[in-house]
Amino acid sequence: MSGFDDPGIYYSDSFGGDASVDEGQVRKSHLQKRFKEFLRQYRVGTDRTGFTFKYRDELKRHYNLSQYWVEVEMEDLASFDEDLADYLYKQPAEHLQLLEEAAKEVADEVTRPRPSGEETLQDIQVMLRSDANAANIRSLKSDQMSHLVKIPGIVIAATPVRAKATRIAIQCRSCRNTISNIAVRPGLEGYALPRKCNTEQAGRPKCPLDPYFIMPDKCKCVDFQVLKLQESPDAVPHGEMPRHLQLYCDRYLCDKVVPGNRVTIMGIYSIKKSAQSKNRSRDNVGVGIRSAYIRVVGIQVDVEGSGHSFAGSVTPQEEEELRRLAAMPNIYETIAKSIAPSIYGSTDIKKAIACLLFGGSRKRLPDGLTRRGDINLLMLGDPGTAKSQLLKFVEKCSPIGVYTSGKGSSAAGLTASVIRDPSSRSFFMEGGAMVLADGGVVCIDEFDKMREDDRVAIHEAMEQQTISIAKAGITTTLNSRCSVLAAANSVFGRWDETKGEENIDFMPTILSRFDMIFIVKDEHNEERDMTLAKHVMSLHVSALTQTQAVEGEIELNKLKKLISFCRTKCGPRLSAAAAEKLKNRYILMRSGTRQHEQESDRRSSIPITIRQLEAIVRIAESLGKMKLQPFATEADVEEALRLFQVSTLDAAMSGSLSGAEGFTTQEDQEMLSRIEKQLKRRFAIGSQVSEHSIVQDFMRQKYPEHAIYKVLQLMMRRGEIQHRMQRKVLYRIK
Repeated sequence: MSGFDDPGIYYSDSFGGDASVDEGQVRKSHLQKRFKEFLRQYRVGTDRTGFTFKYRDELKRHYNLSQYWVEVEMEDLASFDEDLADYLYKQPAEHLQLLEEAAKEVADEVTRPRPSGEETLQDIQVMLRSDANAANIRSLKSDQMSHLVKIPGIVIAATPVRAKATRIAIQCRSCRNTISNIAVRPGLEGYALPRKCNTEQAGRPKCPLDPYFIMPDKCKCVDFQVLKLQESPDAVPHGEMPRHLQLYCDRYLCDKVVPGNRVTIMGIYSIKKSAQSKNRSRDNVGVGIRSAYIRVVGIQVDVEGSGHSFAGSVTPQEEEELRRLAAMPNIYETIAKSIAPSIYGSTDIKKAIACLLFGGSRKRLPDGLTRRGDINLLMLGDPGTAKSQLLKFVEKCSPIGVYTSGKGSSAAGLTASVIRDPSSRSFFMEGGAMVLADGGVVCIDEFDKMREDDRVAIHEAMEQQTISIAKAGITTTLNSRCSVLAAANSVFGRWDETKGEENIDFMPTILSRFDMIFIVKDEHNEERDMTLAKHVMSLHVSALTQTQAVEGEIELNKLKKLISFCRTKCGPRLSAAAAEKLKNRYILMRSGTRQHEQESDRRSSIPITIRQLEAIVRIAESLGKMKLQPFATEADVEEALRLFQVSTLDAAMSGSLSGAEGFTTQEDQEMLSRIEKQLKRRFAIGSQVSEHSIVQDFMRQKYPEHAIYKVLQLMMRRGEIQHRMQRKVLYRIK
């Protein structure tokens, strides 16, 4: 009978429920209490300087602005309580919910008393951010499943914002029994409706299978949006396609990014049922296979507008160093030297490329129009003059660069294409190269091999810097604030001196959009060939051994930082004296080409228009930007004019009457123009003369025969005279 008087054996479980469930519940409420303490008590600052309660104040401020969200830094949480942060990393789905509950309670405390009409408490969305190193899309494997991950990439497509139910109410068809307030899990998971209705009522038949339907007007919904993330181009291994990942954003994370933005995502790596295949045969092989997506809990857009510029991440020491660099007296020469140092010579082209990388200042006029600040550059010339190498280098060192080749790119690929979404059958838009390079440089190689109608697509992007689209019911305008660096060969493959103007196969419309046009010729010159050969040999011999930068050059990473720093921090204007000087020089330039056109009696195929004046302004501004000065001085204008002189003006003057400057001396040139003037005096417009008699006449005046035929051929090519009657008679048209 021992132990019959032991107390506390008999008890009645009046509360129901299991001890184990109880334990989990207790743990949850304990964690929620800790989260609440963190939000209430986390403070920044010291006692002396006064501290602020970071999250409490933020919650209050946001709630009063009716923005029901708060952003929590994982580092703060870890410094407050290491375990909490660890839980949040390992099992984010359930703990994030606790954190949101805690945030709701704290918001309730800090906003009391609320004004009348707003007594109901809103849910608070918690976003996370962290300074941890980002992973890569390729490194996401199954062991990361339902953990917190951080991933960089480019957003390439976004669906419209739709609604998703968080709580649903269902009703039975036959017995009208309703079940309300069923929680649906967040993310792309659905909710399976119950198969049977289990209300037993006397005298009624049993409800059939699948009796429930959803009552849409009694559901609570939140906004959600699905994005498509592509890994950033510099992380893709060679010869592979970039990978994609689906992102699910809800509530305040919707519409934070647009396609083309570079972002870093914090999210929960989750799975969803892969879509059921059409044919349900083969006894359900894919029964346990799920496809992955990321439920986003925080987005950081790398920089407003475009690209991953380094300006955000420049430390004060680096900034000081960059400013010291920009204050060097010969910084312009140094930067020009640092551009593709392995390519010998072509200093003017490198200087022009330096100007293109820094860019002028974009102006917004009071009437809402903008003037572009980006400089476009075209290199025409012989094969083997390192044009493509320069293009490749620019793509590497500009803050955001896209390299395409002429044949391999279509109009839609450069501007934007409209695609039908396979799942929803609606149209959406994907930006092409010019849109993705917004705020950077597009390098187009083999520009002359592009199809004509594709080249037209770039016109608007080069001058107005927008891309307008009206296709398939989508009418919109995209920004493409990018510089264009194009390289092209002559029509004949090599630059043919005898043909003059015919080497250039472009329309004046596109040529006038280029600020500088360089004609690169492969000249034969023993001295230069010698140094060039020496340079190339030394490159091949000491390719890997010479790693450190040569004296007087900036290494690539620092140059990249300097470029993006100057682009974000500085936007110079012309000074008054420089503007006056430029005005006078422009008038001289115009009259120079006019005089040249009168002398040679033909229009130049490279026009000098008001766009060229703006080009010089932009070049001068970019020279000021290199030195981080607020104004472009007269010296900058001088240098800009010099660059313009050696590039576009020389190219505009390159075609002349005989076309054969390489072979005709000055006297020959004069003789040809004398013959032409006499010919024109000789027979009036609309009259006919026998060709033989003309040639005889001029030969009597001691002109060589080939010169006479050459003039006739030239006039024929210009359409001034025509052959008639089996090519015996010449007829003058104009």
